[in-house]
Amino acid sequence: MTGPRPLVALVGRPNVGKSTLFNRLVGRRAAIVEDVPGVTRDRNYGDFSWDGFELSAVDTGGFEPEPDRKGGARGERTLMHQVQEQAQLAVDEASAVVLVVDGREGITAVDRALAEMLRRSGKPLFVAANKVDSEQAKGELPLSDFYDLGFGEVHPVSAEHARGVAELAEAVIEALGLRPAPRATAEGEEEAAEAPDRGELRLAIVGRPNVGKSTLVNRLLREDRFVVSEVPGTTRDSIDSVLERGGQRFVITDTAGIRRKRSIAQQVERFSVVRAMRAIDDADVVAVILDALEAGSEQDARLVGLVEEKARALVLVVNKWDLAAREGATQSWYTKELRKRLPFVPWVPILFASARDGTGVERILAQASRLWKQYRVRLPTPALNELLEAIQEGHPAPLARGRPVKLYYVAQVSTAPPTFVLQCSRPEAITDSYRRFVENRFREAFRLRVPLRFVFRERKRRERPPPAARKGRGHA
Repeated sequence: MTGPRPLVALVGRPNVGKSTLFNRLVGRRAAIVEDVPGVTRDRNYGDFSWDGFELSAVDTGGFEPEPDRKGGARGERTLMHQVQEQAQLAVDEASAVVLVVDGREGITAVDRALAEMLRRSGKPLFVAANKVDSEQAKGELPLSDFYDLGFGEVHPVSAEHARGVAELAEAVIEALGLRPAPRATAEGEEEAAEAPDRGELRLAIVGRPNVGKSTLVNRLLREDRFVVSEVPGTTRDSIDSVLERGGQRFVITDTAGIRRKRSIAQQVERFSVVRAMRAIDDADVVAVILDALEAGSEQDARLVGLVEEKARALVLVVNKWDLAAREGATQSWYTKELRKRLPFVPWVPILFASARDGTGVERILAQASRLWKQYRVRLPTPALNELLEAIQEGHPAPLARGRPVKLYYVAQVSTAPPTFVLQCSRPEAITDSYRRFVENRFREAFRLRVPLRFVFRERKRRERPPPAARKGRGHA
C-alpha cells in the first residue's frame, strides 16, 4: 500500500481540451485490471499508470460566464475570475500543474492571467498547447507566443490523437522525481514490496453528504479518554483525529461528502471530493458510511467501487440503524438486500450503527483493526502452494482449445493489499470466472475479507526439464 499519488492538475479556460487530455491520461492509459461494477471513468479525478509510474490527475473542468439577471453573460471578467478561482484550488492540492491552452487560437488574456497566478505557486508548471494535430500544423500555429508565459518548454500536443501526450507525461514525471512502482517478478519470487509500518492505523470515513460521518467521528472522540490530539490533515477539508483503543493507535480522517459529478454545483465542492479521494489513497482501511433509509444507491455503489479499485481495506457501516429498525427492518434482511445492490464486493463486512445514540460505533474500530491485520498479512508459501495444488486437482482450469491450462506455483509478492503471482501455462486462456473462483478459494482458506490481487504469469520454459521431472522416464 502506498500513500497518495502525486496529483497533476489540468487547468485552463473552457474548450481548450482539458477533459480530452484527462481522458487520454486516465481512461486509455490507466492500469485497469478489470471493469468494476459501480465505477465510472467519467469523473473529474482519476488514477493512472504511465510506464510504471503511479499518478493521479484532476480535470478542473470548463467554465461558462455566469448569466446576469437579464439572462445575458457577465463577460470575460467574470469568466477570468471563475477560471482563476478554480485554478487556485487545483494548485493548492496538486504536485504539478499543466496549463492547457488552445494551440490553434494562440495566447489569450485569460491564459496570461492564469500563468501569472500559477507562477506564484512554486509548483512544477507545464504548458500543453493542445489541438496541434499534425507536424505540419505545428509549424503553422503561433506556438512561440506561449513561451511568453514564462513556463519554459511548451509541449505541443493533440489530446484527441495522442500526439505529444507521452512526452508531456514524461516531463511531469521527471520534474517530480518519481520512482517506478514495485512490480512482481516474472518468476513469481517474493519481493521487498511491503507497505511501511507506521505503527498506526489510518481509517478514512467517507460517504455521501448527510449520512452522519461527522457525527460518527464525534461520537468516537467524545467517548474516548485517550485522544492524543487533533492535528490538521494534509488538506483543508480533511481533519485527522488521533486516538488509541486497546493499545492500537488510530488516525481517523473525516472527509467531505461525496456526490455524483452532476450533483456538484460549486467548484469548491468538487475539490472537497478530490481531498476525500486523496484521503482514501492515504488510508489503510476505509469505512463507507451508508444511510440506513437509502443505502445501496447508485452514489454508494460508485463510491464503494472506487475504494475497491484503489484496493483499500473496506467496511460498510449502515448508519441511522435506529430509524430503520423502527420501520421493522432486520439486519439479516438488510444485509441480503445490500449484497444484491453491491454484488461486486461480496467479501466486505457490513456493520450496523447509530452515530446519534452510539450503538455499534465501537465495533467499527474493532473491525478496522482486524481488517488492518489481514491487509498486511504475509501468508506462508508452502500453505499457498498446498492450496493451489488442491485447486488444480479438484477444479482445474477449463480447457482452452482442447489443451489443459495448468497452475504450477504461487508466491505472495507484496502486502497492502495481499498480492499473489501464480505461475501457469497459457495465462491468457484463463477466464475471468476461473480467476474469481481461485480468489474465492483463497478467501475461504485464509478467511480474508480484504482486497486481493492475483497476477497470472506464464512459467518460463526450460531447455530441459528439472531432474525430478525426468525420473522414471525411459530411453528413446
